[in-house]
Amino acid sequence: MAKKKNQIRREDVLEYHEGGRPGKIEVIPSKPSNSQRDLSIAYSPGVAEPCKEIEKDPETAYKYTAKGNLVAVISNGTAVLGLGDIGPLASKPVMEGKGVLFKIFADIDTFDLELDANDPELFIQTVKALAPTFGGINLEDIKAPECFEIEQRLKEELDIPIMHDDQHGTAIISGAGLLNALTIVEKDIDKVRVVFNGAGASAVSCASLYLSLGVKAENLLMLDSKGVITTDRENLTPEKKRFARDTKLNTLEEAVEGADVFVGLSRGGVLSKKMVKSMAADPIVFALANPDPEITYEEAVAARKDVVMATGRSDNPNQVNNVLGFPFIFRGALDVRASKINEEMKLAATYAIANLAKEAVPEIVNLAYGQKNMSFGKDYIIPKPFDPRLIYTVAMAVAKAAMDSGVAKNPITNWARYKEELITRLGRDDKFIRLAMEKARANPQRVVFSEADNFKMLKAAQIAYDEGIAIPILLGDEKRIKQIDKQYDLGIAGTMEIVDPRSMPDAAEVYAQQFYEERKRKGVTEFEARRLMKNRDYFGPMMVKHGDADAFITGLTIKYPRAVRPLLEILGPKDHKKRVAGMYIMLTKRGPIFFADTTINEEPDAEGIVDIVLSVARTVSRINLKPKVALLSYSNFGSHHGKVPTKMNKAVELLKQSHPDLIVDGEMQANFAVNNELLEEVFPFSDLVNHKPNIFIFPDLAAGNISYKLLQSLGAAEAIGPILIGLDKAAHVLQMGASVREIVNIVAMAVVDAQTRSENH
Repeated sequence: MAKKKNQIRREDVLEYHEGGRPGKIEVIPSKPSNSQRDLSIAYSPGVAEPCKEIEKDPETAYKYTAKGNLVAVISNGTAVLGLGDIGPLASKPVMEGKGVLFKIFADIDTFDLELDANDPELFIQTVKALAPTFGGINLEDIKAPECFEIEQRLKEELDIPIMHDDQHGTAIISGAGLLNALTIVEKDIDKVRVVFNGAGASAVSCASLYLSLGVKAENLLMLDSKGVITTDRENLTPEKKRFARDTKLNTLEEAVEGADVFVGLSRGGVLSKKMVKSMAADPIVFALANPDPEITYEEAVAARKDVVMATGRSDNPNQVNNVLGFPFIFRGALDVRASKINEEMKLAATYAIANLAKEAVPEIVNLAYGQKNMSFGKDYIIPKPFDPRLIYTVAMAVAKAAMDSGVAKNPITNWARYKEELITRLGRDDKFIRLAMEKARANPQRVVFSEADNFKMLKAAQIAYDEGIAIPILLGDEKRIKQIDKQYDLGIAGTMEIVDPRSMPDAAEVYAQQFYEERKRKGVTEFEARRLMKNRDYFGPMMVKHGDADAFITGLTIKYPRAVRPLLEILGPKDHKKRVAGMYIMLTKRGPIFFADTTINEEPDAEGIVDIVLSVARTVSRINLKPKVALLSYSNFGSHHGKVPTKMNKAVELLKQSHPDLIVDGEMQANFAVNNELLEEVFPFSDLVNHKPNIFIFPDLAAGNISYKLLQSLGAAEAIGPILIGLDKAAHVLQMGASVREIVNIVAMAVVDAQTRSENH
C-alpha cells in the first residue's frame, strides 16, 4: 500500500484545540505554593520586598520576575498565514501555536496578545504600554507596509529585543540556504543574478539580507503583482522603491531568463518548467509559497537535473522553516539581555545555521528522518528542525553577536557552562516521541491493530495512516469495523486491509499448523491450535510470526495477562532462558527516562535483573541513546542489609563483570539516582557521577508499577507504554482503556522497533 501524505481532518483539528482545557497553553506556578507561608511570600505581604528592589533598580526585574524568559507574541490579525486579514480574535490559535514552538524548541515562555489595532500608531502605543512585562517581543502576522513602520518604531523606542518573524525568520533561514547552495554550485555571491517574485514583508526582508550577505543591488530584481519593480513605476512604497531597477524587463518569464537564483514568496504555480529551463547553469530555486510552492519540487527537478531546490514543505528536501531561527534567536538575545535584535545578530544566526549544515549530522538526526548518512549537498543545504544542536549553535552565535555589537546588558563569561545550560533546556517537550514519529514516517511498517472494531483503536489507525507512520492492518469483525467507519466518517473504507480470522480459513490453517509444530510438546493439540487461530489474540501475533505483518498492537479492551500470554507463546525470545520484560518511557523535564520492569516479572532474582537491564539497554541503544543504568533499592551501596539490597548489589557485580563498558551502578535510593549533584556530594565514587541515568531498574514488579503510575497520575511525567522488551518480534500491549493519543504513541514505537529489527538483520 502506498504511503499517504499527511492529511489533517478538520474535525481532528477542532477536537485538538477544544479537548480537555481549551486552547494550547496555560500558566503554571514555578515556585511552591502549597502552604500559607508560600502564599504569603508569593503575594502579600512578602511580595513587597522584590517590588522595592525593582523600584530601586529596574534591572533586578530580571532577577526577581519571569521577565527575562517571557516573550510577547503580538498580532493584529491582518496577515495570518494563508488566511489574510481575519482579525485579532481569529488569529489567537496561531499566536498560541507560536507560543508552543517557543516553549518546546527553546524553553521560552510566552503570552500571546491579539490587539484590535489596525492603525499603526495605536498598535505601537499599545505595545509600548505593555512592554515592561516582557523580555522580548515577537511581532506576528501584521500586513505590509504597516509592519515595517511598526517594527522600526518599536525597535527605536524600546530597549528589549523585537523581531517581526514573518520578515526576518524566512530571510535568515533562506539566507543560510543561499550561502550553502552557492557553495555547492561554486558561484560567487557578488556575481549571481537574483529574481524575487513577491514584494511583501518577507520578500523585502529576504532581499535586504541577501544584499547584506553580498548580493549586488544591480543584480537583484523584484516583482510584485504588477510585474518587475522598475524606476519608472509610480506610487511605490519606500520599501519597494529601494528595489526599483532601471530595466526594460517586465514579466517573470523575462526576468528569470538567465538568472542564477529564483526566490518565490508569492503564490503557487507561477514558475513554469519552461522558466526554470531558461535559467543559468546550476540554478537555485527557492519556491517558498505555502502551502503550494511557485513550482513543485518534482517539476523543478524534472525540468533541470542541476537545480538546487528548496521549498517551505516538510515533505521536500531543504525545508525553509522559520522554527530553525526564531526560538534560538530570542533565546540568545534574552540570555544576554540584549536591548535589540540588530543586523549583526541576524547575520550571526544566518551564518551559524549555514555552517551547521556543513557539519557531520548526528546519528539521532539521521535516525529521526530515516536516513543512513545525511550529509551536506544539494538535498541538505539547511539543517533539519529537530536537530538538537540548533539551540546551542544559533543561540550562542546570536548572544556573541549581541555582545560584540554592544547591545548585551548581561554578557556571558563562561561559554562552556552556557552551552550546558542550553542543552538542559531541551528537557521534557515530547521531543523524544516527535523523533520517533519522524523515524516511523520515514519507513512505515505493517502494524496489526487488534480490537479494530473499537472506535479508539480504529481512530488511532486512521491517524497513524494519515500521518504516514504506519500501514494499518485492521483485525476484527469486518461488519462492525465498517459500521464504525461510516458512523464517525473516519474515511478508512478502501484504504486499509481488514482481517477477520473467522473468514480466513486458509490463513488460519497455515498459522495453526505452524503454532502446533512449535507448541505440540507444550501441551497444545492440533485441534486446540485450530481453535485458537479463530481468536484474534493468537491470529494477530501469528501474522507477525509468519511475516504477513511487522508489528502487533493489542490490549485496549482486555486484561494485560490475557493479552500478553499469546505474545509470550508465539513471539517469545528465541533463547527461552532470557526474560521478556515490560518497560515504560517516562517523558520528564530532564528528558526520556526508561522504567523496568513494570508489567511482567514479579520478583526477578539477580540473574533476572541482569537480563532485564541488558534488554532495556539494547532497546535504548536501538533508538540511539546511550544507556546509563541505575539499580534502585531502599539502600545505598550496602548501607542496609536485606533481600532486596543484596539482590541488586549482586546484579550490579554481574553486569560489571559481563559488560564492563555499560554505565551502570547501584544499588541506590531513587533520590540519589535522580539528583546527580547529590550523588556526587555523598557518593563521589559512583560510576553514575556525571552520567545522569536514563534507565531505572526496580527490584520487583510492585515498585516499578507503582512508581510509573504515581508519576503519570501526578502529572510529573507522560508515560509511553508499556513497551515489551525481549520478544523476538515487535509486539506491544496497551494499557486497558488507553487514549487514542497513547495508542498512536505506541504504534510509533512499534514501527521504530520493527524498523530497527529489520535493519539489524
